[in-house]
Amino acid sequence: MKTALKTATILSWINLIIGGILVLGGLFSMLIAPNVMLMLISVVLTGSIVLHSYATLQLKKSITNPDIPLSSQTSSGIRLVGFMALFFAMLNIGNAAVIIQNAEEAIKQVELPFKPEGFNLVKAVRIVGVISLIFSIGIVINVVLSFRLLRRYLISQQEKNGEN
Repeated sequence: MKTALKTATILSWINLIIGGILVLGGLFSMLIAPNVMLMLISVVLTGSIVLHSYATLQLKKSITNPDIPLSSQTSSGIRLVGFMALFFAMLNIGNAAVIIQNAEEAIKQVELPFKPEGFNLVKAVRIVGVISLIFSIGIVINVVLSFRLLRRYLISQQEKNGEN
């Protein structure tokens, strides 16, 4: 349990920071070109990563310090927002795999204002795809760990309340 808790905490902090950056980027891009689908993907789904990470950190605090109980809203939030984050991660894993495999075609579809000389765009796109894939796998692992930790926490709370 200690390893799962430590791993979930580390992944939550990483996801919180990267997800926050993605949400800010989505909000800034909304100012430039408002689009409903862009808002759904870049703000709502990436925002679910931030909210889930925060809720997981609250769960960690309740597990390590039993005097601080976890609110029922937080446990429901971990489940609901966790499924949204899981959905985003699955979409992102699929997109990253396609981009890694078809980087040359992806570059042909994007119109760049200038072509940087001496810079391998195919390699850069593949690197971004790999980073996106790793980030998405981290989200999946964090969601699964938080679900397991929440289940253990709720079982321990029921046993504690049953004894009293």
